[in-house]
Amino acid sequence: MSLWLTSIILLAAGLSAGFVSSIAGLASLISYPVLLLLGLPPVSANVTNTAALIFTGAGSSISSLRELSHVRKTKWKVTFYALIGGVLGSVLLAFAPATTFERVVPFLVLGAGLLMIWSQFRKTPPQKKVNPHQLRTTILKNIAIFLVGVYIGYFGASAGMILLAILIVTLNNTFGEINAIKNFAAFMTNILSLVIYAFTTKVYWWMVLPLGIGMFVGGYLGPVLVRHVPVKPLRIIISFAAFGLAGYLFYTAYF
Repeated sequence: MSLWLTSIILLAAGLSAGFVSSIAGLASLISYPVLLLLGLPPVSANVTNTAALIFTGAGSSISSLRELSHVRKTKWKVTFYALIGGVLGSVLLAFAPATTFERVVPFLVLGAGLLMIWSQFRKTPPQKKVNPHQLRTTILKNIAIFLVGVYIGYFGASAGMILLAILIVTLNNTFGEINAIKNFAAFMTNILSLVIYAFTTKVYWWMVLPLGIGMFVGGYLGPVLVRHVPVKPLRIIISFAAFGLAGYLFYTAYF
């Protein structure tokens, strides 16, 4: 396959992946399989995909400056725990194969979809009500974010979907703000992971450029769409997309 044709395929894949990633964290449904089809080994496809996802994070963060300005403290708290996990996950990737996570991922994505559906039917507690279990809930939320960070650094496929589901259930912000926090935290964690990858694994940098350009444009457009569509139908669509992705990942991991 010629360089130009490969670049066009990567650009188109990046545009689609960046768009769905900035809305639902499902970039790897598109970009990761494309890299595998182009002949990259799984670990190299994973780290090359992570490098390109930085462009998605840049585009979506720029597009979401309005939402991020309203959640500065929460944004940095979520990012802090994700970054700590990302360091551990990136180091683990240098010493252990990604096949371990490949077999667990379908169940994580399925759980994320179920959390998303459940969040549609749960009763939202009043904002001012004092929760006697608030400390325990906060600790569990931070542990969950840390574990997602480990997963982003180690394998990363569909990590955005899982993080989005956790934040929807644990935060009282609007969907647009939660989505912006998810995009920013994943963006920063991917940057840190890539720094570690650059010294431990092979990144196909020439593929990162066309894939990343497409991801930047798609990542910028995603938050714009979120501002103009009804939230509940969007969450339901994301949930069913998660179920479909879980089935696909289950098939590829076990068959």
